[in-house]
Amino acid sequence: MNELLQDIGRELRRGRRLVEFIGAISVELWHELRHWRKFRRRECWYYLDLCGRQSLPIVLLICGLMGMILGLQAAIQMRQFGTELYVADLVGFSLLKELGPLMVAMIATGRAGSAFAAEIGTMKVDEEISALSTMGMSPERFLVIPKLVAMLVALPLLTVFGDVAGLLGGMAVGVGWLEIPAAAYWSRTMEELTPLTFLLGVVKSFFFALLITLAGCWRGFESSADAQGVGRSATGAVVDSILLIVVADVILTMFYSIFGY
Repeated sequence: MNELLQDIGRELRRGRRLVEFIGAISVELWHELRHWRKFRRRECWYYLDLCGRQSLPIVLLICGLMGMILGLQAAIQMRQFGTELYVADLVGFSLLKELGPLMVAMIATGRAGSAFAAEIGTMKVDEEISALSTMGMSPERFLVIPKLVAMLVALPLLTVFGDVAGLLGGMAVGVGWLEIPAAAYWSRTMEELTPLTFLLGVVKSFFFALLITLAGCWRGFESSADAQGVGRSATGAVVDSILLIVVADVILTMFYSIFGY
C-alpha cells in the first residue's frame, strides 16, 4: 500500500513538473515573439538543418515507397472492376490527409525527437543546465525555443515534399503497371485533390511538430544524470512522441470529419 501511494505521489509530482514546463515554454515563446530581434537565429538554423535538410532524403524515399505501396494495393482491387483510374483518388487522399503528415512525423520523431532528448540529457549529466540557471539564463529559452521554431518550420515543409514524393510514387505504379497515361493520371489527381485537402494535412504537421519537440525536450530535462538515463530519455521521447502523434491524428481526423472535411 505504501509503495502504491509513493508511486501515485511521484506521478503527481511529475505531472506538476510537466505543467510547469509547458507554462515556462509558453512564457518564453511569448517573450521571444515580443523581442524577436534578439532571437538566437544561429541555433535555429542549426536545428532547421538537422530537422529539415538532413531528413529530406529519407522522407522522399519513404513517402515515395508508401505511395507505390498504396498504388499497388489499390490497383489489385480496382483492376477487378475496371476502375484503375481511381487509384489516383485513393493514393492522393490517403497521402495528403493522413499518411503523408503521419509518416513524416514518425521520421522526425526518430531523427529529431530522440536527438533533442539525448542532447539535453547529456547537458544535464555535464551540469550545463545548472550552469545556465546559475548564470541567470533560462534553460527553456536557451534550449527549447530554437528547437521548437525550427521544427514548426521544417516539418510542414517536409510534409509538402513527402506528399509530392508519394503522389509521384503512386503515379509510377499507375503509369508503369496499370498503363494509365501519365497525363490522364495527373489530371485525375489534380481534379480530385483540392488545395483544402493539401492544407488539412499540412495543418496536422504543425501540431505534430509541437508535440515532438515538447516530448523530446521534456524527456531530456527529466533525464537522470547518468549515461543510462540519457539512453532511457531518448527512447522515452520516441515512444511518447509516437503515442501523442497518433492520439493527435485521431482527434484532428474526427474534428475534420465533424465539419465535413
